[in-house]
Amino acid sequence: MIPKRRARRLQRSLFPSFNGLTAADLPRDALAALALTAIAVPGQLATARLMGLPARTGLLTFAAGTLVYAVFGRRRTLSVGADSTIATLMATALAGLAAAGPADLAALSAWVAALTGIVLMLVRPLRLGWIADLISQPMATGFLAGIAVHILAGAIPSILGFAPAAATLPGKIAEVAARIGETNVTALVLGLAVVTIGLLAERIDRRLPGPLVALALAALSGTLLAPGSVAMLAPFPDRMSGSGLATLPGLDQFAGMVPVVLIVGLIVIMQTAAVVQTWPGGEARTTDPARDYTAIGLGSLASAAIGGFAVNSSPPRTAATEAAGARSQLAGIIAAAIALLLAFAGGGILAHVPEAALGGILCLIALRLIRPAEMWRIRRQSPHEMALVLATIALVVLLPVNEGVGLAVMLSLMHSIYVIARPLTPVLERVPGTTIWWALPPGSRGETLPGVMVFALGAPLSFLNARFILLRLESALRRPDPVRLLVIEASGVIDLDYTGSAGLQQVIKALRSRGIDVALARLESERASRAARRTGLLSTLGADRIFHSVDEAVSACLPHPGAEPDPEPSAPEAQGRIIT
Repeated sequence: MIPKRRARRLQRSLFPSFNGLTAADLPRDALAALALTAIAVPGQLATARLMGLPARTGLLTFAAGTLVYAVFGRRRTLSVGADSTIATLMATALAGLAAAGPADLAALSAWVAALTGIVLMLVRPLRLGWIADLISQPMATGFLAGIAVHILAGAIPSILGFAPAAATLPGKIAEVAARIGETNVTALVLGLAVVTIGLLAERIDRRLPGPLVALALAALSGTLLAPGSVAMLAPFPDRMSGSGLATLPGLDQFAGMVPVVLIVGLIVIMQTAAVVQTWPGGEARTTDPARDYTAIGLGSLASAAIGGFAVNSSPPRTAATEAAGARSQLAGIIAAAIALLLAFAGGGILAHVPEAALGGILCLIALRLIRPAEMWRIRRQSPHEMALVLATIALVVLLPVNEGVGLAVMLSLMHSIYVIARPLTPVLERVPGTTIWWALPPGSRGETLPGVMVFALGAPLSFLNARFILLRLESALRRPDPVRLLVIEASGVIDLDYTGSAGLQQVIKALRSRGIDVALARLESERASRAARRTGLLSTLGADRIFHSVDEAVSACLPHPGAEPDPEPSAPEAQGRIIT
């Protein structure tokens, strides 16, 4: 028999999301489970529809991801399951691969899920969680909007009442334009009604089960008021289809899956990090998602084993579970049990759900992904980053999704590199009546001292920007009144590499040879300080020329009243280049 203390340690290790759960919490978890089910079931059915797979697959994927996460995850309210974002990517990317070899779409989806699970399980031991930080908010905003366009393109044919035949986005748009005259009015009314009810419920109270109510009303209307006039969900087969992993894809298909797996894994990492930061509820309420990646990866493997597809954390479902007062993953377990019941015994009920209603659910999902308020804030606060939003949307919409996402990530990284490579390097002035030296806005007049220039390094000094920054310094020194003291303000220097240090030392020596004193102020980063000491920059400056503030540097380095001034350098020397 296991001792109680050891059993408690084992429980904390294997089931951390249940730590602190008491009998008094069970009713709250049960109510939260109902709220989660009301949101999850319509969404999972619609996501399976988006993938082009049977509706049962969505329910099984949700159950697999949720149950595995409940065992290995550490967040009490985080919800895992099929996700429309990665479903869109997989559906468009795998459609062409399925036609090029022996494995069908279901098998390829299962293989992508399994490989994605392996990638996610490697994130923690290889310490790759920092990858999530490579995606900027503008890029994420544009990516979600672009995915929303793909989801809408897949949903509109169902709302119009015909089965889409095209696989690509341009093909879907052309097909809708060509077949608009075939619109089934009943299907259109049902689909729009689902969208309207869902939006109204969300506006009144996000906790209302608008999608489930809309789906139920659509099923009732389609069955009683217009029987046979609209397409319904296909009945569930009597037997499970089995794991798609039993069908081995060809080598070309495996090669085609690699970029899809990497991008799906990146999206899962990015979205999970965002969910954990927003709702950190869990053991010690830590925002480190390392263990969550492992749990979600195991969920994807379990989903692949039963014929499902890759799973992801869900912001809306997590928000609903949190708002409903869930205290543990028991809420997710109950919701998963209901999903399994529907998957195995609810086929007759779900067979009354119109395809147009699921199209309406997909439209609701797509509308949640478009964030006009966020776009407006980006446009107002950082107009040049709004160009990144629009470029990301264009790449994701106009190119195949996996290629568009990959190029959008590269564009985001290039933007980040550009910001570091071309930083702001202002000449600082003293705020009147203070000892603070600052980059004052245009139109503001600060105090200056004769012969003193304070130059700010606005970024880590590295091979990316060293020449640019030092050329800006050379340009700033070409001012009408001669500079006798240069103070380099280094609060923005969080790191320093060999190239940056060597270039700055060269400049310091050149300036001192021309009679210009150089001091360093506010090198606050410990990492940068170690690099400056290691590369010899501090030795070149001298211990008596390193200060905690600009004002301290100016006070210590300016010649004392009555002292003999240094001979002024000749004009050619004063204007000579300091960078060779």
